Amino acid sequence: MGLMKVFSGSEILAQALQQKLESIGLEIVIRNNNQSNVLPSIANTKAVELFIQETDFGKANPVIEEFRMSI
Repeated sequence: MGLMKVFSGSEILAQALQQKLESIGLEIVIRNNNQSNVLPSIANTKAVELFIQETDFGKANPVIEEFRMSI
């Protein structure tokens, strides 16, 4: 199977969801294309994306839905 995107948004929210998913034993792949460290004058506008294995979606979905309802 492949990877499935489960979140796209701010880095702070991505880190919060990442911690919740890792606490139930899932491995997370993070894609962060922000170049604020390279070019500090450019606004931090690109979203951070979180991915999980497609086979883990059943386990992750309740956590993701609870997270979405809390923000």
